Amino acid sequence: MKLILSSRDFGNFESAKFIVGNLPKPINECKILYFPNENATRSRIKSGRYENRLVKYGFSPENAFVADYFNPELFFEMSFDVVYVGGGNTFGILKRLRASKFDKLILKLVENGAVYVGGSAGAHIACNDVSHVARFDKIPNGFEDFSGLGFYDGIFVCHYSEERKAVFESLKAEGKNVIPLSDVDSILVEN
Repeated sequence: MKLILSSRDFGNFESAKFIVGNLPKPINECKILYFPNENATRSRIKSGRYENRLVKYGFSPENAFVADYFNPELFFEMSFDVVYVGGGNTFGILKRLRASKFDKLILKLVENGAVYVGGSAGAHIACNDVSHVARFDKIPNGFEDFSGLGFYDGIFVCHYSEERKAVFESLKAEGKNVIPLSDVDSILVEN
């Protein structure tokens, strides 16, 4: 299993360079499945805007796929080199992943060798537990399961800065395995 986790994923040069440098093959050869945030509407998903963003990052148009929360079954028999969950509201994205059963697909893909790229909310979602993110993200109505995908046994304070230092220190004092990720930090987890 290979995870590439950051606060800003392709949002800044340092993170983007780190991600591209750790992909399983050249970026234009990687087949990627991107999971948009909780605000992705049916029309936004169909518009091509997310595919265009992936192409801008360097993925080839024929290898750039966007998970359609409204038609998830289209993706369940496909294989991918990269699974990418970006930023947004951690709980909102998790709620969408679970409702569409995409959480199960992500687990299967990563177990079968796909590299997981997580930026901000995507980094949190890779962990066993996301409850600490309630300090930063609003919890949607009816959301009660704070377990993440379980790829990483620890938690992150994404967008770490002086303003989030107290949260980091508090989590550390609670005995949590917590890592601060500033907007230029990225980590690679392999096992």
